[in-house]
Amino acid sequence: MAGPVVGITMGDAAGIGPEVTMKALGDAEMYAICRPVVIGDARILERANHVVDGALSINRISRPADGRFELGRVDCVDLDLLPADLPFGQISAVAGDAAFRYVERAIALAKDGEIDAICTAPLNKEALHKGGHIYPGHTEILAELTGTQDFAMMLMARNLRVIHVTTHVGLLDAINLVNPERVHRVIRLVNETLRRAGVERPKIAVCGINPHAGEHGLFGHGEDEQQVLPGVEQAQAEGIDAQGPLPADTVFFRAGRGDFDAVVAMYHDQGHAPVKVLGLESGVNITVGLPIIRTSVDHGTAFDIAGKGVADPDSMKEAIRQAALLAPKRTTCPP
Repeated sequence: MAGPVVGITMGDAAGIGPEVTMKALGDAEMYAICRPVVIGDARILERANHVVDGALSINRISRPADGRFELGRVDCVDLDLLPADLPFGQISAVAGDAAFRYVERAIALAKDGEIDAICTAPLNKEALHKGGHIYPGHTEILAELTGTQDFAMMLMARNLRVIHVTTHVGLLDAINLVNPERVHRVIRLVNETLRRAGVERPKIAVCGINPHAGEHGLFGHGEDEQQVLPGVEQAQAEGIDAQGPLPADTVFFRAGRGDFDAVVAMYHDQGHAPVKVLGLESGVNITVGLPIIRTSVDHGTAFDIAGKGVADPDSMKEAIRQAALLAPKRTTCPP
């Protein structure tokens, strides 16, 4: 049976996105599990292939149906937006705009049924803004362009899944944005996602905001009792196996040993730090709640090593695997 068509957006061309994409697509496993097609710039991919000493060629196409999906030949929906000599490791408005355009095209292809899932290489937020696209990151772009109101970021690494109530905002803003309704919605999103993935009754841990989850009012000003607990109780009333608020300094250890199927984090670093300790090379970002399957590497553009050919492709490979796993399967290529 033919695998799903996974559209891989190239990310910021000044970073390592093109390199990890080419390295990943040099692995026969990727073609065994899906039909990958890159949405990006063919010239940049050719340069990346040279940087990593690859033996791949680029097949320029206008739509996924024209792809050959053969190991050794990377199919690229070529938007032809960038010069081949774009400097490595520099913030560029043109690269930021191009990174947005790749995602925009991928969403359009997914809406039209031409690809079954999207896997994104990293973009640079400053370059994105310089290019005229004022978004905190990929998640918010995808949400707006798909008309999605209810969404959240879930990170996966080894045996740990972490979903976030807030993401790319400052810490003080994040605390103010945590409320019972949002906590409840995120618990429901992760519960539904895990059930679709085959977990019959997911066990969900919910972090507190303060140290020791406030310890019954000892720390903080009642945030855990007022902003988190009611959302947990509402989920419990619906039959969801959610526990919390729990101390964040121990809950990730407990989840890692198997006590929970997922952890709900209140803010960006609370959830990201434990996942990244397990290794950037294995982390995957999944946007939950979209009408489109979307996975991503869990690392940045790494401008400091871009163009050196040393970037690790393991996170990209895992992101492609997860996209293939979650995407609907086809027996024929989309028309």
